[in-house]
Amino acid sequence: MTSENQTGPSGNQPGRQSEVTLRVNGKPHTLLLDHRRVLLDVLRDDLDLTGSKKGCDHGQCGACTVLVDGRRVDSCLLLAVTLDGEEITTVEGLSGDGEEPHALQQAFLDRDALQCGYCTPGQICSAVGMLAEARAGHPSQVTDPATPSGGPMPLDRPEIRERMSGNLCRCGAYPRIVDAVEDVIR
Repeated sequence: MTSENQTGPSGNQPGRQSEVTLRVNGKPHTLLLDHRRVLLDVLRDDLDLTGSKKGCDHGQCGACTVLVDGRRVDSCLLLAVTLDGEEITTVEGLSGDGEEPHALQQAFLDRDALQCGYCTPGQICSAVGMLAEARAGHPSQVTDPATPSGGPMPLDRPEIRERMSGNLCRCGAYPRIVDAVEDVIR
């Protein structure tokens, strides 16, 4: 359902809206969304899922990282209407329906891999996506070219650092973040 000539967010610009169903953390949410709205704003403002943070609004810091169909993405760059029917997982949904935190969430707590915590949800979602990429055999910039393709990629500290490089931590908790990821892959 598309509606044209609706009043835009500024009140004077015509906009377009569509009814979209987003599957967020395993639950469907049908929303009427302006075509210009990004996923991050829909998650935070419409669905009250505030784990994903608004850091830069330019896809440069990774604080807004979520998983879309298992792939890590910067939610500040994705138009929400393009995700109709897609499975979106936020940091709130990583543990599923269980009370226990996801293994990476627990490792971040155990390793004290955070200081202010602002980037932590994005770091954790990025790490979940990164581990899936490595298991699927996707090489990184620092993967040894002699590494056989098609199988899981080995993850040492340089690989983890490279694969997590799109997520910034202004507090400098990088060594402990790498430690936490290493704990999960052991």
